[in-house]
Amino acid sequence: MKPSTPTRHATSIRDAATLGRLIRQTRKQQGLTLETLAGLCGLSIRFLSELENGRESCSLVRVLWVLDALGIELTAEPPEAPK
Repeated sequence: MKPSTPTRHATSIRDAATLGRLIRQTRKQQGLTLETLAGLCGLSIRFLSELENGRESCSLVRVLWVLDALGIELTAEPPEAPK
C-alpha cells in the first residue's frame, strides 16, 4: 500500500539537487524513513541518501523507481516550436 500523497503542485527540475530536495520533502511529508523507502524500492539507504543530496550520477531507472514509490509523476515538456 502506498502512503497518502500530499497536495500536488508542479516543480521545475533543472538539476540533481532540486530533484533530491523534492524527493526528500515528499518522503518526509509521507512520514517515511530512508529505511522504509529503501524497502519499498528495493534500493539501499546509501543510494537514497545520495539521491536526496543531489548526486548527479545516480541510475535513471533507480530514480524512476523512487519517484514511483513516492507517487511523484515525472513529465517532460518540450520547448515550443518556433513560429
